[in-house]
Amino acid sequence: MMIFVYITALVLLAAYALLLQYYFRSWKDMPAEPAQPALTSSPHTRVSIIVPARNEERDIASCIQSILQQRYPSSLMECIIVDDHSEDNTARIVKQFDSPILHLISLHDQGISPSTNSYKKKALEAGIAAAGGELIITTDADCTMEQDWLNHMVAHYEKTGDQFIAAPVKIKHRGGWLSIFQVLDFTSLQGITAASVHRGFHSMCNGANLAYTKNAFYTVEGFRDIDRKASGDDMLLMHKIARKFPGKVGYLKNKAVVVTTNPQPTLRAFFQQRIRWASKAQDYKDKNVFRVLLLVYTMNLLLLTILIAGFFSIDQAIIAVGFLLLKTLVEWRFMYSVSSFYQQQNLMVWFPLFQPIHILYTVIAGSFGQFGQYEWKGRRVS
Repeated sequence: MMIFVYITALVLLAAYALLLQYYFRSWKDMPAEPAQPALTSSPHTRVSIIVPARNEERDIASCIQSILQQRYPSSLMECIIVDDHSEDNTARIVKQFDSPILHLISLHDQGISPSTNSYKKKALEAGIAAAGGELIITTDADCTMEQDWLNHMVAHYEKTGDQFIAAPVKIKHRGGWLSIFQVLDFTSLQGITAASVHRGFHSMCNGANLAYTKNAFYTVEGFRDIDRKASGDDMLLMHKIARKFPGKVGYLKNKAVVVTTNPQPTLRAFFQQRIRWASKAQDYKDKNVFRVLLLVYTMNLLLLTILIAGFFSIDQAIIAVGFLLLKTLVEWRFMYSVSSFYQQQNLMVWFPLFQPIHILYTVIAGSFGQFGQYEWKGRRVS
């Protein structure tokens, strides 16, 4: 029985190695725009930044400050905070900012139930409906960005005409093993996102740093037919727009547009977040995404089986260590390159040590994402 497991795991690792080599070449071939290019001297695009917020009193002020400090013409920008039935001081903090470009919308005032399953999509819909901008940019309430974030996003849009732009996000290392683990795990996802979008291989993105035209959003009828799940406001929408506007979905590889977010504070919160992300897998219309996820999940499930078997004999333990080293070698070059872009390569020393934890977490999050509910922002959703 274990011989079959070993052989199958090797075959899947080989396929995984080829996939990562493809991602690595795509990542390296993608031109990285300079952080200080010659920006559009007279931008003409009106931008609406939409920030859904629920119980974000700890971070919402920093997010708003980083948006108000953008070096983009204030006459061409607005920021709409959509309060999603917060039970803390989120709305009060937003109201303390005295800025003509900042607006607060309440889902409660609009009669939207706090128990709706697709709460974030409802918040985005409300924000976009109120938006006066041609270009919609979404981010999360716990995120911050550099001062030329908007300048670069708009310059890219005006140069390419892309209808959907995915952009980089990084998790800030806050100290502790859980923070390091999240940084490394998220870095791999960001690298795959950039590589896959650049090649048009499959659709991936993160809602903390997205831009799409208001016209594209309404042309594909927004979140219609993809609002069954609570998550999916980013990737599922991206796929709809990619199908309607072929060749008009792009990725902006530029250090100046990196949006920074915080790690989850506890192990339970981390798993709840990853289960939420995994829960939308069944709704992917992009078959390449599904195939990649299936390959990664099955490979890690077999590797977990090998690790468990390693507790029962020395020979099997040696084989298990061999598989861990092989997986590390397969992933190392790609991971180091992406980590360097985010200036977090110093954390790569921990990468081999986290391999067993990463295998276990991938299997657990992947399984519960398809068959279980999760808790997020004080709600129990599916």
